Amino acid sequence: MVYAFLEIPLPSCSTKMTAENGNRTRKIGHTVVPKLASTPILDPTRLDEAAREAAAQLLREGESANTRRSYDSALRYWAAWYLARYGQPIKLPIPVVVILQFMLDHLARSNRGKLVCELPAALDATLVAAGLKGRIGPAALNTVEHRLAVMSKVHQLKRLPNPCEEPAVKQLLKRARRAYAKRGALPHSKTAATKEPLEAMLATCGEDLVGTRDRALLLFAWSSGGRRRSEVAVAKVERLQRTKEGYLYKMGHSKTNQSAKANPKLHSEKPILGDGADALEKWLKATKLKRGAIFRRLWGETIGPALSPAAIGEIVKRRAQLAGLAGDWAGHSLRSGFVTEAGRQGVPLGSVMAMTDHTNVGSVVGYYQAGSATGNPAANLLAKKTS
Repeated sequence: MVYAFLEIPLPSCSTKMTAENGNRTRKIGHTVVPKLASTPILDPTRLDEAAREAAAQLLREGESANTRRSYDSALRYWAAWYLARYGQPIKLPIPVVVILQFMLDHLARSNRGKLVCELPAALDATLVAAGLKGRIGPAALNTVEHRLAVMSKVHQLKRLPNPCEEPAVKQLLKRARRAYAKRGALPHSKTAATKEPLEAMLATCGEDLVGTRDRALLLFAWSSGGRRRSEVAVAKVERLQRTKEGYLYKMGHSKTNQSAKANPKLHSEKPILGDGADALEKWLKATKLKRGAIFRRLWGETIGPALSPAAIGEIVKRRAQLAGLAGDWAGHSLRSGFVTEAGRQGVPLGSVMAMTDHTNVGSVVGYYQAGSATGNPAANLLAKKTS
C-alpha cells in the first residue's frame, strides 16, 4: 500500500502475542513495539477524555489573559440577561430570535428625540447593580459587537448552527452601525500621551525609587514604540542588550507575535535611546536587577514581583493626575501617543509600524493621521503667498 500522491511505501505492520508475558506487540517494519496491558487502546476516530483535557489546558495556556477575561465577562452577561429575559438557563444553540432581541435590548435607537433601547428598566438597573453592566441605558456599539462575536465563537467551537451569521442579524447590525455613525457616536479613545503630556508626567517623577521606576517605565514603553501594558509587564532584563547608543530590547511574545518566533516582517529588536536609555540604566543600577521582570512592585525600598498590566495602567493614570492633565488616561495612552507624535513629526508610516509592530495599517493610521493633520501643507493654503 502506498500514499498515492507521494508514492512512498507505508511500513508493514502486524500484531502478535508474545509467549513470554502475554502482552500484545505490534511489529512495524523490523521494530517490535510492546503494548502493555496497562496502556489503553485508543479510538482513532475520537480524542479520549484525558487528551481532550490536555488540549483544553494547552488552549487555555496559550490564550491571552485579557481575551480570557473579556470572554468570561461576556458569557456571564449573556447568561444573566437570558435568565432574566426568558426565565430559564441559557442553552445552545441560541435561536436567531434571541440574538435579535439581545441586539434590540442593547442598541440605541432614536425615538422622539431620545436614545432608547428595549431593555426593561428594572432589568437594566439589576444588571448594573450586579456589576454586569457599566451604566443604565443603551450599550456602546463596540460592546454589543464584542458580545455578539463571543457568542458567535462559542457556536463555532461547538460546531453548532451559528445564529450570529444569519442574514437578519447581519443586516440589523449593519444598519445599527450606520445609525450610530450618523449620530456621531464615534468609538471612545483614550487620551494620547504625545510629547508634551509625556514630559509633564515625567516631571512628576522624583528621585526616590518609585519615581525612578515610573520614569524608566514611561520612557521604556513610549520610546520603544508605544508598548502595550501586557508587553511592559512581561519585559525581562535578559532581553536587554547594552549598546553604544543605549539599549536594544528583544521582543518576545506579544499581541502581534503570539508564538514569540523571530519574524522577518517584524522588527523584534526595539531601540531605547537618549533619555529612555538613561532612565532605564538608572533604574537597573538602583535595583541591581540582573534577571527577571524589569518593572516591579515596590514596598518602600523592598523590590517585589513584576507589575501587572493593570498596575502599569494605574501608573500612567496617576502620573497624568499628578501633572494636572485633563483627559481619559490609561496604559494605551502611551501607545496612541507615540503614533500620534510620530505623525506630528512627519515620521514615515512604515518606520512607525516597524517600531509598534502593527501589522494592519488600519489599526494605526487613525492616530497617525490625527497627529499629522495640522502639518498637512494643504491645510494652510490661505497663508501661502502667490507671486
